[in-house]
Amino acid sequence: MAILATSFKANACMSKKKILTVIGARPQIIKAAALSRAIEQHFSSELVEILVHTGQHYDQNMSEVFFTELGIPQPHYNLAVGSGTHGHMTAAMISGLEDIILEEKPNAVVIYGDTNSTIAAAIAAAKIHVPVVHIEAGLRSFNKAMPEELNRIAADHMSTLLFVPTHAGMANLLKEGFDMEIKNKATIDAPNVYHCGDIMYDNSLYFANLNKGRKGILSQLELNNKPYILSTIHRDSNTDNPTALEHIFEALMQIIEQTKLHIVLPIHPRTTAKMKSILSLAFLEKITANQHLILCPPAGFLDMICLEQNASLIITDSGGVQKEAYFFEKPCVILREQTEWIEVVEAGAAQLCGSDKDKIIDAALRLLKTQIQTNPTIFGDGNAALFICEKIISDL
Repeated sequence: MAILATSFKANACMSKKKILTVIGARPQIIKAAALSRAIEQHFSSELVEILVHTGQHYDQNMSEVFFTELGIPQPHYNLAVGSGTHGHMTAAMISGLEDIILEEKPNAVVIYGDTNSTIAAAIAAAKIHVPVVHIEAGLRSFNKAMPEELNRIAADHMSTLLFVPTHAGMANLLKEGFDMEIKNKATIDAPNVYHCGDIMYDNSLYFANLNKGRKGILSQLELNNKPYILSTIHRDSNTDNPTALEHIFEALMQIIEQTKLHIVLPIHPRTTAKMKSILSLAFLEKITANQHLILCPPAGFLDMICLEQNASLIITDSGGVQKEAYFFEKPCVILREQTEWIEVVEAGAAQLCGSDKDKIIDAALRLLKTQIQTNPTIFGDGNAALFICEKIISDL
């Protein structure tokens, strides 16, 4: 396993608190941009950040381009773990992260969300008594068949500071026995739990403003001034199940037939591989022959925001894209049976459909005709990163 380190050594900055931020999957890279930006612009005299990339997403379009595009500092370390089974990946990450934590001696390890990188960092840090700061704590789908659910529950219970994006998340932690009283100094046995809003809302507001007038991806796809639907598919429950994957594509093509709209589908590398390995050749040819179904490489975050902002409807199994649809006031069909972002469903802005072809089609046709009502303040005020930095400084 490769560990690549720059010559930078934050140990020299003894007057600052050092945080070691662990990222691995594309959404975590994006979320980290908000915290890195807050530190650089407002807390550079009090915090120094060491960035560790586990290499969980190793494709150029899924990872490296995001650092350049979003202005995130290049990682000080890259574990280059790559793909593999859950156990293999997580074990390799724990081992590599423990070595880095022992070397850097941070005041805290910051983790995001619910991936294998998240749980590996939580275990590595908590076992050697380094405080864990969990951003996006408290989320629950109440389906432990999802690996993400196991990761997020375990990470929460190993954390010293928990930053919760929604009131529903706070209620979940209260039910699990977390003490909501704020202590002067947080510990793993007496953690501090804060409702802070969603750090991705910070990013969506910031980058949507930078993105004004940016239409490159629409021109590239020949969609300028044309209505279209945006879709993403990447979850194991959809991509690894031949019946589910076939039903989803059948639904997409039926929606095209009934609406005459284009559907833009940025294809995750893993989804592409699964399509080729588990779908029949005849059905795969039918998919690729459909001129209204635009299969394209994974979009960078700024391009993705552009696609979301200009779509008529979003069909996705991504938790992050569900929220972004809501941020940009777009109706959303969710290709899952449960969601950790239940607020968007309760608001009437999205519908859970799983891989049920008829449900997907019916929901899409209904939502295309629906003017949804959104209240983005349920995800905070766009200043979650500033709040998180303040509490890291004061509580550890």
